[in-house]
Amino acid sequence: MKNIKNPYTLQIADFSYELIDDRIAKFPLEERDASRLLVYRKGEITESVYRDLADEIPAGSLLVFNDTRVVRARLVFKKNNGRDIEIFCLEPDQRYTDISSAMAVSGEVYWNCLVGGASKWKQGMTLEMKLEHDGIPVLLSASIHSRNNNSFTIHFCWSPVEITFAEILNIAGKMPIPPYLHRKSEDSDTTRYQTIFANKEGSVAAPTAGLHFTDHVFESLREKGITSTFVTLHVGAGTFKPVKSEIIGDHEMHAEFIDVQRQILEELLRFDGNIIAAGTTSMRTLESLYWMGVKVAVCPEAHLEDISVKQWDPYIQQLENHIPPTEAILHLLRWMDRNNLTRIICKTQIFIAPGYKVKMVNALITNFHQPQSTLLLLVAALIGEDWRKVYDYALENRYRFLSYGDGSLLWGN
Repeated sequence: MKNIKNPYTLQIADFSYELIDDRIAKFPLEERDASRLLVYRKGEITESVYRDLADEIPAGSLLVFNDTRVVRARLVFKKNNGRDIEIFCLEPDQRYTDISSAMAVSGEVYWNCLVGGASKWKQGMTLEMKLEHDGIPVLLSASIHSRNNNSFTIHFCWSPVEITFAEILNIAGKMPIPPYLHRKSEDSDTTRYQTIFANKEGSVAAPTAGLHFTDHVFESLREKGITSTFVTLHVGAGTFKPVKSEIIGDHEMHAEFIDVQRQILEELLRFDGNIIAAGTTSMRTLESLYWMGVKVAVCPEAHLEDISVKQWDPYIQQLENHIPPTEAILHLLRWMDRNNLTRIICKTQIFIAPGYKVKMVNALITNFHQPQSTLLLLVAALIGEDWRKVYDYALENRYRFLSYGDGSLLWGN
């Protein structure tokens, strides 16, 4: 296979900047679409606000959003001695094919979790929590099924058994706001750390670019002839994982579930060359679809598990310089037809960093991300070294950073 330019040897220290605490937005603005919007286009920076976003986007464009819904993934149990054991539900055990089906399980479920206070929780010890659902008593128990490298597989059981795990989390869980906010979740986070179009439950972090969108913004986009559509990528806690290795090639990218309907692929064909990703998760989904198309072009008889995108796939694909995005999507549609599929549900581990040539989108709407993060690497892949220009400007002009902060519209170079 041909090895295209890759980011393996990049130093993560080269993607750093000084982010002081008072630039981090600890709470959202009262009005979602009042957030500031930095617009970068062809090396030039201008300013706007989200409620005027339609003024910055050409008519006939397609905006792609992530409609995942954040679940109340933090469960706090108390031991008999009164000490807390916090369980952070990351993703379903591998025995389940996807998040949606695992969330719909009733009675018991196995889930991959982080555990706070794990040293105080002995194997064989069962934790219990008494709850109430629609006036009916509910008993939830948790026990350690197995210990993994950096996490645990937890066996949850509950009664009445008719209740689904999604309902259990809604009853018992707390919103998993980002750790860098350095505060406990509040009632307001239940609605504000959720997009207004959130639909499919499964994320432990919000697709934060979407937090700025309101009915007013969507209406203004429609009036200008800008189309909106939705894919699903269930965001994992790995999105907050810093790159700790000195060389980017030594970092393991987290895997996430995507769920894309056939009609979305057909829309991508209609809007070829005029697609804007609303958020890094939407961009990762769209770019993953391209590489899935490449894989089935190479191997038309590939099974679903074969087309999931691994971290370094985009840097070793032999068709990289020969297959345009429209052709990749057409290959994927034909593959779906042969396999009688109307939607694709699988994992992606795509790692977008400098050296990656963006295929599917020509612009990205996104918040301002942490130093030395994979999200900042993605931004640098799209706009090159000008990421420094954008971030320096945002810092100097007191933009609000991270999940509850302001955002940017970045046009690719």
